Amino acid sequence: MKTSVFYDIKNLVVEETPLPEVPDGKILMKIDTCAICTWEQRVYTGVKKVEYPFIGGHEIAGEIVQLGEGVEGDWQIGNQIVFGTNLACGHCYYCRTGEEQNCLNFDHSKQQPGLPYKGMGGLSEYLVVAPENIFSYQNVAPAEASLTEPLSCVLHSVETAEVNFGDYVLIVGAGIMGMLHLQLAQKRGAIVIVSDPNEERLKLAKELGAAQIINPVKENLLEKVLSYTENLGAQIIFNTTPNSALIPGLLENLSNTGTMILYSSYYPDEPVGITFDHIHKTGQKIMGTANSNKRDFIRAARLISQGVVNVKPFVTKVYPLSQIEKAFDEAVNTEAFRIVIDFEQERSE
Repeated sequence: MKTSVFYDIKNLVVEETPLPEVPDGKILMKIDTCAICTWEQRVYTGVKKVEYPFIGGHEIAGEIVQLGEGVEGDWQIGNQIVFGTNLACGHCYYCRTGEEQNCLNFDHSKQQPGLPYKGMGGLSEYLVVAPENIFSYQNVAPAEASLTEPLSCVLHSVETAEVNFGDYVLIVGAGIMGMLHLQLAQKRGAIVIVSDPNEERLKLAKELGAAQIINPVKENLLEKVLSYTENLGAQIIFNTTPNSALIPGLLENLSNTGTMILYSSYYPDEPVGITFDHIHKTGQKIMGTANSNKRDFIRAARLISQGVVNVKPFVTKVYPLSQIEKAFDEAVNTEAFRIVIDFEQERSE
């Protein structure tokens, strides 16, 4: 089978690796598509350090092609599935209480069974998976289904914030994660404001139902937010950008008793100045969220399958595996939402 391997910064090699054997109780998944997440983009550019060689890829969709002996459940060959990567340890306190997303031993470099190198493994043609980590999807193309993983993370974020009907919600950043926050916050009855300096993205946010849009380069963010929120400020703010310097200013846009969710990873992760007495007096909350769990994943797959959340606008371009370096270059150097690697294109050529 073909596998794309990171050997260094901006050095991806597509090579032949053995087809994995399927142990008892496991499933062989043929991967149809793998979207290029920001995490893998940072590996490509060297911002995220990994031990080479490394096999990335975790936003994947495919189908079952082989069942190991003793597989439990109703799984059948040909089932369309997405894979919730098994990077949590499964045995720490948080895993055992259903909070896998905050596993004490979460490991992006965990070696997947049957693969020659460490990593999440989605940039391989085939992957051995456990039945408890796969979820069915229907009705959409594999490229769209591969966005189940990011949607599951956003679902966890929106539920962590406890978005309610009539809440004023400010989303900072109109990339794919900001847009998914927009759609889910709307489903929970929020009045959503989106801030981004990219006019095209703001236009799309408006088309997707944002109540208000703000270009913070051209407009005063605080003045606009106050004018749109009865002079209260947003009750919930989702910062989906990696820029920690924004946080002190964003707190000024947050209402009393409001919640700010730090959704993105921060690169570089530098300290910022915050006036804590302000938080003390206003009752504001700052919360982090990362990753997702099985409960998030199964519901995200259902939301995409049934068309409740439309992810089609976020599949910017699809490349065959043979053009993977070109795909990564476009992902890191453009305003693309998601660039997707299509293994089926490669197989049909």
